[in-house]
Amino acid sequence: MHVPRRARATLERFADEYPAVGVVGPRQSGKTTLVRATFPELPYVSLEDLDVRELASEDPRRFLASYARGAVLDEVQRVPSLFSYLQTRLDASGKVGQFVLTGSSQFDILAGVAQSLAGRIAIVSLLPFSLPELQAVDRAPGSLETLLHTGLYPPIHDRGIDPGGWYGNYVATYLERDVRQLLNVRDLGVFQRFLRFCAARTGQLVNASSLANDVGVSHNTVSSWLSVLEASYIIHFLKPHHRNFEKRLVKTPKLYFHDVGLAAWLLGIQSPEVLETHPMRGALFETWAVSELLKGRSNLGLPSNLYFWKDRNGREVDVVIDSGEKLTAAEMKSGRTIASDFFRGLDVWTRVSGHASDTPWLVYGGSERQSRAYAEVLPWSSIRELAER
Repeated sequence: MHVPRRARATLERFADEYPAVGVVGPRQSGKTTLVRATFPELPYVSLEDLDVRELASEDPRRFLASYARGAVLDEVQRVPSLFSYLQTRLDASGKVGQFVLTGSSQFDILAGVAQSLAGRIAIVSLLPFSLPELQAVDRAPGSLETLLHTGLYPPIHDRGIDPGGWYGNYVATYLERDVRQLLNVRDLGVFQRFLRFCAARTGQLVNASSLANDVGVSHNTVSSWLSVLEASYIIHFLKPHHRNFEKRLVKTPKLYFHDVGLAAWLLGIQSPEVLETHPMRGALFETWAVSELLKGRSNLGLPSNLYFWKDRNGREVDVVIDSGEKLTAAEMKSGRTIASDFFRGLDVWTRVSGHASDTPWLVYGGSERQSRAYAEVLPWSSIRELAER
């Protein structure tokens, strides 16, 4: 099944403007499929292949000379020394759209860009499918519970793979192998416990000390492990909004998984039916909704403009979208029936933010679109209206 990616138009535009284009994102998010479909005229080179990687490492000038008209270099972070040679090549030719680079570690890629390719490359973060992408080809999950259980990684939807088996293999072959080796983790059981405890905290404020105590490792170890999960596009952090409407604001970020299906698997959720009454239903719904808003930005090649707001009294809104001119607050509620307390946080936000605030939004687990006097109400299946504003 072919699912057109919304990031494709952004890639094509960047290739007309910059000498190089970078596509970063988690493994299995569809980076290779997207760049090969978008740039079929460019030779494809995978630096995962050992012999190719050895040539690129040992003789980078000869390696790049083999691709006089440019190429797609997949998993380029495997040969970090290439970045400086690419700089020389791009500057000498002066042409746009020469090289397309992909990578699965944002810190490695961005470090190479900052050191050697600044001003010469535009970066797009490609996350797993968005709900609108699946809706466009009539392959979206039929229920909210199925969506939260299945997640949005492309292989599950492209090939109709059982999500439980796929996530099990993903964790074993990537998280427990690559990430664990990167961290030099000797005790696999401890790392597995760390992943599960992270999933149990999705949508919550980060408390590294509490997480360290639960896992049985040091605070510094947990901080290091969290950084690598973030660099690998497994988790991301939402920061509190910086504008000081009230002085006593929470300053700790919130942790989210990029893909809700992976979080659900790590929590041991084995079927969509379990999510009808599961205590993590609300947190998983919020995790998915935040990821959809993030994809709306990343598909356009834009950085995140998402925050949350919470004061020391516990009053909060899940998301604050900062457009530069106005702030748009959004609440995520997994219930199917709209209740008055769904709007409590939005009401407080509207009062404290005043003229800085735009019309608030509520995304919920039901099916009706409504316009209330104090908020726009969206069913979960219409989140595109908010994500692509």
